[in-house]
Amino acid sequence: MKNNLGMLCAGLAAFAIAFAATKVWDSPRAERSVHDATANQPTALPPATTVPGMVWIHGGEFTMGTDSELGWPDEKPAHRVRVDGFWIDETEVTNSQFAAFVEATKYLTTAEQTPSVEEILAQVPPGTPAPSKDMLVAGSLVFTMTDGPVDLQNYSQWWKWTPGANWKHPEGPESNLDDREQHPVVHVSWDDAVAFAKWADKRLPSEAEWEFAARGGLIEKPYVWGDDPPSDTRVFANIWQGAFPHTNLKTDGFIRTAPVRSFQPNGFGLFDMAGNVWEWCADAYDRDAYAGNNGLEALSNPLVESGFDPRNPRSASRSQRGGSFLCNDRYCSRYRPSARHGLSPDTGMSNVGFRCVKSP
Repeated sequence: MKNNLGMLCAGLAAFAIAFAATKVWDSPRAERSVHDATANQPTALPPATTVPGMVWIHGGEFTMGTDSELGWPDEKPAHRVRVDGFWIDETEVTNSQFAAFVEATKYLTTAEQTPSVEEILAQVPPGTPAPSKDMLVAGSLVFTMTDGPVDLQNYSQWWKWTPGANWKHPEGPESNLDDREQHPVVHVSWDDAVAFAKWADKRLPSEAEWEFAARGGLIEKPYVWGDDPPSDTRVFANIWQGAFPHTNLKTDGFIRTAPVRSFQPNGFGLFDMAGNVWEWCADAYDRDAYAGNNGLEALSNPLVESGFDPRNPRSASRSQRGGSFLCNDRYCSRYRPSARHGLSPDTGMSNVGFRCVKSP
């Protein structure tokens, strides 16, 4: 299995840029406050049995992506998509659930494995010096608040390579999961998420399934809860309040992850479809995945199998959705349902998790 030290040697900006952008967004424009008439309408009879901890989504046709001024280029153009019915986890996979998987399988996550020089050099530009031996330790990237305002282009000021950081030790070896059993598991790579899903007889959602579920039946809304933009005093999800990355007002009650179900669910009864932690999807990430879609004919169950991420050209990035506790509208507004980005599949961070789906 690969490791994420190679990304560190190549420079943090190669993958952290997706988490922090410098565009200042305008206030969301007003949109219709009605539900999509086709959303969650049966495309087939639902299964006769229920799946504990999961919500049945009937499937249907919806507008994927956005043409809004809020949207980033990889979210455009808006286009019609149809998905079949599926089950989806009510919440992100928790530390308690992941611990059960590890106990049953003795699985060792990417962040717990010591990398090799060969693995690292395979992921960095030719001619990059080999890392020193003290770099060849298991670990992961941890968000660290800065002491004051910093250059927002220099992501290494708040992302710190931390030996010993992993899902059991989210902030490093001195931290633990006490009182965090119901928090989403973090520091999981795409490979780790796929392994869990197979063990649970589930799979990762496609981007189309994830976005359909996240919208909760709302038509082209900028947020999973509707039209109202969040603010330092108006809280809808676990995101950043204050000036990133040095002042967190903690209006939502949390500095880092929050227990699942801490905020109101969306229209389909799903929790944390915005904020808390980024969620891995099955798709390869392609910045131009929507290019050429004119929206006139609905795509059926699309899945991107290969793509190109210019921010991470030496790795076949996988897609993530939902944003995290580090996002806010003045810096990174990617907790919107149409927002997307890519990350190397062998990389975990302190704001990266996942949820699963299951076909009937």
